[in-house]
Amino acid sequence: MIIGLVGKPASGKSSFFKAATLIDVKITGIPFTTIKPNIGIGYVVIDCCEGEFGVKCSPKHGMCKNGKRYVPVKLVDVAGLVPGAHEGRGLGNQFLDDLRQASALIHTVDASGLTDEEGKAVAHHDPAADVAFLEKEIDLWFASVIQRAIHKIGKPGGVSPGQSEMIQILAEQLSGLEVSKKHIDEALRVSSIADVEKFATALRKISKPILIAANKIDLLEAQRNFDQLKQKFAGTLVVPTSAESEIALKKAAEKNLLDYLPGHDFTITDKSKLSSAQLGILEKIQHDVIGKYGSTGVQTCLNKAVFELLNCIAVYPVSDHNKLTDKDGQVLPDVFLVPRGTTVKELAFKIHTSLGEKFIAGMDARTKRKLSADYELKNGDVVEIMHAK
Repeated sequence: MIIGLVGKPASGKSSFFKAATLIDVKITGIPFTTIKPNIGIGYVVIDCCEGEFGVKCSPKHGMCKNGKRYVPVKLVDVAGLVPGAHEGRGLGNQFLDDLRQASALIHTVDASGLTDEEGKAVAHHDPAADVAFLEKEIDLWFASVIQRAIHKIGKPGGVSPGQSEMIQILAEQLSGLEVSKKHIDEALRVSSIADVEKFATALRKISKPILIAANKIDLLEAQRNFDQLKQKFAGTLVVPTSAESEIALKKAAEKNLLDYLPGHDFTITDKSKLSSAQLGILEKIQHDVIGKYGSTGVQTCLNKAVFELLNCIAVYPVSDHNKLTDKDGQVLPDVFLVPRGTTVKELAFKIHTSLGEKFIAGMDARTKRKLSADYELKNGDVVEIMHAK
């Protein structure tokens, strides 16, 4: 699973990436600081089932702390987008190409309105305009790809395919965008392929849904604009975010200056180790960000992108449903994030092709009941895949 981080230059997009991954990247107010995409690992947080079973888990990837399991997801921070990107303006072609494999997009918006569409310093810019232009650019990019695919399908002298055949061919042509036949079928319910731009918009919304991270929420101007963003984009998830605050908290936690779990409040462990300036920063974060919005928003964005935009669930595959271990004896070592509706046999294929091919049945660790191939997994399921040797 890949989540793309998008936004205009100087919106705080790379700061969001750093906040989510703690990978040092070049962060400046200069447009196009990100030339090649930054790739890293962020984490979504779930309640671990270790407490329910009375065991201590041993994650192969991520971590588990205080009963919270941190499950890795891949993040891609791409070059800043400017108007005209779909025509190659700025670093548009590269930006869009880097997004091909993303399943969902987090759009980091400068909610303060202190930078224009190209990332230049201004006053009183409407952040809603940034949302509109970025979505338009991605929709037009989709439209250009779809138009090329339709052109290939309907070459002169060829036999025009039927509707179902055309959908199948279109799915093959758009597979590089992580667009499936199911996505196309859904888009066709609201638009015809004949209206390419309208169809492209519908298909993009389905195959690459967007969440808005209303960044720089610690600034007064952003707090004023936040409610307007929510009103103007009522059908879109809009999350108040302060990437800089998240970076500050994680850096302080690394130095054991405070206890902090991403997505939650923090506790200062020893005030004597902090300068008055550092205490002032933490007090501002507490008052202007966490006190008002519950968190810095970075973790909320990641969780909402995976569990709401993509409608995923978390499942624990094990080799022994009684001991909750893998073949090496590690307890609850893996968590898979899969779309809601995934069957136990489909999970087997996701784990390993040969496991799917040799699938016999699943076994529920809670009920000790066998699960048929078409059993739809539920969030938090712990299952053993029984297979032929």
